[in-house]
Amino acid sequence: MAVELRPARALPLLHEFNLAIVTGGEPDLSARQLAVLLTVYLEPPPHTVRGLAAKLRVTKPVITRALDSMGKLELVSRRRDTADRRNVVIQRTVKGALYVEKLGDLLSAKARDLPP
Repeated sequence: MAVELRPARALPLLHEFNLAIVTGGEPDLSARQLAVLLTVYLEPPPHTVRGLAAKLRVTKPVITRALDSMGKLELVSRRRDTADRRNVVIQRTVKGALYVEKLGDLLSAKARDLPP
């Protein structure tokens, strides 16, 4: 089901969502980190550093830095691909799944709170 928002409503929603993230006490991620995290959790696995770099049109070191930060927060983990040791596979974590679920709940709440 498509949700249609005009820019006059979409931008305040984005603003309120971002304010809630940075003031809510949970770790706030950069836009790039959030894009990586949501790709890992919303798109079917497997996810690799190489694949994420291609999808986000950035270099592998950019993805590695984002994963380093998110790994410290236990939102994702990494392991070597046993089939191809050159690949690093990104894995979901329980803490990461809960974080993404909270983001969804927060966005839903902020959308409901938008004035008509």
